[in-house]
Amino acid sequence: MSKSKSELSDLFDLTHQLVCIPSVSFEEQEISNFVASKLAEAPWLHVSRIGDNIVAKTNLDKGMRVLLGGHTDTVPAQGNDKIRLEEDSIWGIGSADMKGGIAIMLSLATNIPDSAVDITYVFYAREEVAHKHNGLLEIEAANSELLNADLAILGEPTSGNIEAGCQGTMRFTLELKGERAHTARPWMGRNAIHRLHHVLSVIENHECRNPIVEGCQYREALQVVKVEGGIAGNVVPDSSTLTINHRVAPDRNLATAEKEIRDLLAPFMEDEDQLLLVDSAPPARPGLDNPMLASMIEKHQLDVEAKLGWTDVAFFDQRGIPAVNFGPGDATLAHSSNEQIERSSIDQCYLALKQMITEGV
Repeated sequence: MSKSKSELSDLFDLTHQLVCIPSVSFEEQEISNFVASKLAEAPWLHVSRIGDNIVAKTNLDKGMRVLLGGHTDTVPAQGNDKIRLEEDSIWGIGSADMKGGIAIMLSLATNIPDSAVDITYVFYAREEVAHKHNGLLEIEAANSELLNADLAILGEPTSGNIEAGCQGTMRFTLELKGERAHTARPWMGRNAIHRLHHVLSVIENHECRNPIVEGCQYREALQVVKVEGGIAGNVVPDSSTLTINHRVAPDRNLATAEKEIRDLLAPFMEDEDQLLLVDSAPPARPGLDNPMLASMIEKHQLDVEAKLGWTDVAFFDQRGIPAVNFGPGDATLAHSSNEQIERSSIDQCYLALKQMITEGV
């Protein structure tokens, strides 16, 4: 077997090993120990461990640094905790999201002692839960310099395509007031739930923006995701609440998007009503003008598309580091009972990243 074929065979086996290690969010110690033990075999790496997060860096004074990052945790299993290995595919929780990407990072880190650029490998915990628990924040708080780079590539499943930037996300709650009464005498009150129909109609018919940013087509969205209201079967309700999710393209900031939503809903609100911004995460621009990234896209004829959801690329974009998603596996299978990853997808992404970091631009 040639060195290249042996390398790819070992990579597939490594992916299987990682999938076999349970690593639900907040329970990443075992997989972090495994990653640390593998990195210890590479004396050219400077390794830092912060909790269950691991950062491994080369310090070759190459003048440019690329960060390869990925989360080690998975969502809880839902009928997909039985790992199955077939000739060219691995089935099980975390296979696509994103232990194939982690395997690629680990293989590159331990097989390439001399790269054309300096590399930082970031294996971080707790991505699949609320952002405040994200391991990137823990690393930043301990030593923010560990995350410095000229380009960041996150190995999230993209089917081997480049997913550029990401849309921001905002969550609002809209509370409308009414007046209680007995349902036998509704004219003595005011039904707060009935007031919702005007708001629901305007949201449903709102024409969202579809801007093209750096050649990527984004699609903003405005959706009601939860409706609450009602007291009892014989009471006219005096309060109703909508939870609204807004996805924001990276050609504008969250403040502009928030003003748009407030202006849209203001005609249906009265003095006692409340529209609250509960949480938000900013969008990230595509960052496709990075020369190394552009070279990799051209050499490997990679498809480029906008990331419509939110990912950790925004973390790096907010710090002035262009970032994209690029990894093996089909994101539509992530978290599902059919989660799996194909050998060909792992090989394709590995070879593209290997060429980029060994040859540079």
